[in-house]
Amino acid sequence: MTGATAGQTDAARLPDLAGRDDIDVLVRGFYSRAFADPLLGPIFRDVVKLDLDAHLPVMCDFWHTVLFRAALYRRNALAVHADLHADPPLSAEHFARWLGLWTATVDDLFAGQKAELAKSQATRIAYSISRRLLGKSGIEIVPIGLRPRQPPYR
Repeated sequence: MTGATAGQTDAARLPDLAGRDDIDVLVRGFYSRAFADPLLGPIFRDVVKLDLDAHLPVMCDFWHTVLFRAALYRRNALAVHADLHADPPLSAEHFARWLGLWTATVDDLFAGQKAELAKSQATRIAYSISRRLLGKSGIEIVPIGLRPRQPPYR
């Protein structure tokens, strides 16, 4: 069996994200990696002093809302990261590492449509927050503006 075929077989055996319990497994797995990571760990442990018991339900609400439109998360994710961005500043490297750990965690635990959505939404979110913290537009395509409305032809 080739590496690609073995990977496809492994992915086919993994379940897709199906609800809150799966999100809990994913979020806990991610934070286990993030706390152990040499770049992100010190931020979570020493700067934020993150209380995981309090934070995990909030993150589960966030991802449940993102993936299943559960409408449970009512906070402002950008504001939280803006407060954190002050000292030390968050860099593109921090967001890339966060995204890499998230993607690896998803890939190790789940496969399917919702798993792919978890990765694509994480990419969008990381990119948007990173850009906005740098004072740029949070979207990749910057609108050029609307043309003035033309009077109707007679």
